[in-house]
Amino acid sequence: MHFENIRLEIRDGIAFVTLNRPKVLNALNAATLQELRTAIDLIRDDVGIRAAVLTGAGEKAFAAGADIQELARVNAVEGRELALRGQAVFRALETCGKPVIACIHGFALGGGCELALACHLRIASENAKFGQPEVKLGLIPGYGGTQRLARLAGKGIALQMILTGEMISAADALRVGLVNEVVASDQLLARGEALARLIASMAPLAVRYALEAVDGGYDLTLEQGLTLEADFFGHCCGTADKAEGTAAFLAKRPAVWQGR
Repeated sequence: MHFENIRLEIRDGIAFVTLNRPKVLNALNAATLQELRTAIDLIRDDVGIRAAVLTGAGEKAFAAGADIQELARVNAVEGRELALRGQAVFRALETCGKPVIACIHGFALGGGCELALACHLRIASENAKFGQPEVKLGLIPGYGGTQRLARLAGKGIALQMILTGEMISAADALRVGLVNEVVASDQLLARGEALARLIASMAPLAVRYALEAVDGGYDLTLEQGLTLEADFFGHCCGTADKAEGTAAFLAKRPAVWQGR
């Protein structure tokens, strides 16, 4: 499949998605978001893909936000529609049923930070910078930043980042729970791929149900979340992969997953 603004490569069950507009710091214009949605749908529907790694081309940025030239022409009605379209793309990523690992280097600002937040795991290089600078443009985050940032880092940290527009370092992002790990720049993609391959070695249905249980139960009461967990646990118990996994454990041999 040919893309103009992203690259998509699939190697041994892992999809590697690269935002490919380095001259504009991988800014997320409408065309890039549409291509990203196409790639997400492919990852979701291809049973051979077990995990994905998302990064940005070039040395300066993961993604430095929305395309300001596009934003400058948007009125109130168009702005709401733009936000809803972007939110739909990021929500599709978040609910694609496959773990998506963001490998973040350089700037992850505005929509770029929001894209990272929508991924399931985030690995940052030591030079990564995170920020939601929309207030400097007379805007607020529109692709989920006001919601996911508070859920990940807490309300106080989210408000400080959003209201001041200031960037935080990779070390501070790790401290507040915005990223899972910080690694040396030359180890970033290798660590992301290793983590993706580790998860891909697990039972695929169990991985999918775990993603759905955590996502679906996050805003429920504890009692409701426990019921949801029990439902997914029951689904797992009826799968061929559960039968294979327990049999392999008892026989002290590697499991051979069927994804059913």
